[in-house]
Amino acid sequence: MEKVKAKKFLGQHFLNDESIAERIADTLSLKGYNTVLEIGPGMGVLTKYLLKKPVKTYVVEIDRESVDYLKTHYLNLSERIIAKDFLKYDFKEIFGQEPYAIIGNFPYNISTQIVFRALENRIQVPEFSGMFQKEVAERICAKSGSKVYGILSVLAQAFYHAEYLFTVDEHVFTPPPRVKSGVLRLTRKENFTLPCDEKLFFTVVKTAFNQRRKTLRNSLKSLEIPEDFKADKLLDLRPEQLSVEQFIQLTQKVTPHATSI
Repeated sequence: MEKVKAKKFLGQHFLNDESIAERIADTLSLKGYNTVLEIGPGMGVLTKYLLKKPVKTYVVEIDRESVDYLKTHYLNLSERIIAKDFLKYDFKEIFGQEPYAIIGNFPYNISTQIVFRALENRIQVPEFSGMFQKEVAERICAKSGSKVYGILSVLAQAFYHAEYLFTVDEHVFTPPPRVKSGVLRLTRKENFTLPCDEKLFFTVVKTAFNQRRKTLRNSLKSLEIPEDFKADKLLDLRPEQLSVEQFIQLTQKVTPHATSI
């Protein structure tokens, strides 16, 4: 079977550097799980190295042509190829309550959504690593005070330790993207429970960054701020100045207006 042609509408850029594929596979610690789920394997350049690991590898691929290619070239994987949309499929159908790591050379056009989906399933995902557009990888790992620190940074780092590992140049892909890529690893915080209402925490973070140039006092007007907290200097800061812990403190103080519940 001929090689798969990259499809622009799927955000496909096929990695063709074996050494980088092996480095990405090696980002997994293999601790706390026996199963790995690769998102968007394409022609299996990363899959090949995952199959050498002492874990059971599954792949999820929405591109029918790639699925056919994998079934032809990776016969020992054929029963573990999930021809579905990662963003819509309920993986409990396959994994039940078992933990699994997520890895991949993620399509740029849905990479942010992939992170949010992983966060939704974090109870079963102790580790998450892979390649993003460099700008997105840096944003996920950014610390407070950085210009790129935002919603993704706070929500990912509330539940995971984030590490930016290395940068990948454009020329190692077919077709080459217009930007560099970055590889990161997220390791879940063990025995961690968010000490505030989770839904409200997400709302506070998103509401604050939706008007990131304003102080929190102005951007959070859709929430109820108690009188005894209105003079707090935390509200005079802009969202990128707050640490994850401070966003948690803020969530513990505010409540939604009755009209927005």
